[in-house]
Amino acid sequence: MQTNQKPVERQEETLLLHLQQGKETAFTEIYNQYSKPLFLKMLRMTGDTEIAKELLQDLFLKLWEHRQIIDPNLSFKSYLYTIGVNLVYDYFRKEAKNKQLSAHLLAMAVDADLQTDELLISKENINMVRKAIDQLSPQRKKVYMLCKLEGKSYQEVSEELQISTSTIHDHIVKANSSIKKYLLSHPDFAVYALIAGVLMKGM
Repeated sequence: MQTNQKPVERQEETLLLHLQQGKETAFTEIYNQYSKPLFLKMLRMTGDTEIAKELLQDLFLKLWEHRQIIDPNLSFKSYLYTIGVNLVYDYFRKEAKNKQLSAHLLAMAVDADLQTDELLISKENINMVRKAIDQLSPQRKKVYMLCKLEGKSYQEVSEELQISTSTIHDHIVKANSSIKKYLLSHPDFAVYALIAGVLMKGM
């Protein structure tokens, strides 16, 4: 420990030491000290109270889980704010992917001559389609995401993944079939059957 530390710095170092030892009193003290400014920071970034609350919970969960690897020589306040900002960025990245998926479904609806409101693109639908995509094999999922969500051509994906365009076509056909089966197996058949039908239109 440096001898020229200020009392506040020594107090913070002691607090971090107790946190690393798993003392809940230290965790509570840190929460009481930093939760409000962190919440306000994430609220300004997201513009949504509920989202900011959820991200704040995630932040302190990460803090507790990774407490033993915190470097006491670095600014603890900066460490917390870095986690908070990264969580917000991760949230926006996920939201962007959801919007890409929603736009993809809308595009397929247009191709199938369906009215936009017929597709009922809700958060629940998007989550269900995402789960359907997630159950694909890693390679098939990668091909599907590149072609369907990123809009790359078979040739571009072929060059990127070093596989033939015929193999890509096979992946897309089988992915569509697998997604359809997954959606049709869901209890809310009436809602997702339409999405499955649209998917099959693109085969």
